[in-house]
Parts: sequence; C-alpha cells; structure tokens
Amino acid sequence: MQPDQVYQLLRTLTSPVVALTSERGGKRNGMISDSAVRASIVPAIPRLSVYVHKFNFSHDLIFETGRFVLHLLRTDQFELIHALGFVSGRTRDKLAAVPHTLGALGAPVLDDCYAHFECRVINVMDTGSSTCFLGDVAAVGFGKASRPRGEVMTAAHFRANMPAAWRREYEDLLATAQRYAEQRSRDIKAVIWRGLEA
Repeated sequence: MQPDQVYQLLRTLTSPVVALTSERGGKRNGMISDSAVRASIVPAIPRLSVYVHKFNFSHDLIFETGRFVLHLLRTDQFELIHALGFVSGRTRDKLAAVPHTLGALGAPVLDDCYAHFECRVINVMDTGSSTCFLGDVAAVGFGKASRPRGEVMTAAHFRANMPAAWRREYEDLLATAQRYAEQRSRDIKAVIWRGLEA
C-alpha cells in the first residue's frame, strides 16, 4: 500500500478538533490539534492524552509548566480554529481577541467552547517530532455556558467545510508540519516525567 493510502486510513483515527491553551510566566497561548484521545475508562480517574508537535510554541509552555486546558469545539467555531491554528504564538498573541479567563490551574479557559478539561501532566512520551502529554483531568466545564451546545467539531467536518479561501493556506501549513515530522520522527528519546510546577 502506498504511503498516501496509509495516511488516509490513519485519518479515520483522528480525534475531534480541539483547542489547547497554556500559560507560562504571564504568556498565554492557544493552538489547534486533532490528536486528543480519552486515556482512562475509570469514571473516577478521568484522563486524556494529546500529541503536540515540538515546533508549536504551546509545546514548550505545556512541557515547562505541566498544565494545559483542552477544549472541545463546536461545528460553528471555524473562526476560532483559524485564529488559533493558522498562526504561531511566537509572533502573535493569539488569545488577545479571544474571551477567556484563567482556570483553577492557572491556564486559559476559553469562554466559548463545547466543553473544556483542565489538565495536569502526569506523564509524557517522546515521539521524535512531538510529545504525547498524558493529562489528569482536574476540572471540567462548558465555558460560560451551563451545558454543551451544538455538535463537536471533527477533523473530517473541518476539512469538508472550511472556507475555500483557507484551503491553500491549510494545505501549506500541513505540508510544512509533515516535512518537520518526517525529519524528526525517528529521533526518539526516553523521557522520565518528574513533574514541574505545583
């Protein structure tokens, strides 16, 4: 089977589209990911995992603080995905125009989302080009809403319905990320997570 065919099959395993937010020393950031999954079947021990590429500014913020917030997004939140996913937090304050407050762990919680999970990192796994963060869920909520509204955004829905004017930019960003990952995916290092900030 050709690599492109394998890649298309792997896309069927993609998580919902999520926004990750983090904070370090007063610097707040947000990014978009489609690599989050439930990591526990025990209701009393809620956990999730998410892969974050090392080229993302959020990667360092999460790795250095040991905390993040994962937000499930709705199918009507295309503009938020564009604002957080198509530019780098190294060059722009991506949360400046996005209403949010600091949550219980000190990381930004978006006012508007389907639901959010505030997480403490309890383990990590290096993949070469990214880090898999295992998060212990410390708090859950629905932004300013009292319950979830609408439908959860999936990667397939986003790709099928994104504005046509964004498609070229999206494909260019994806190709850049794929080149980065291809160059680094085999350089995997053992990491022992000892925890960082309390």
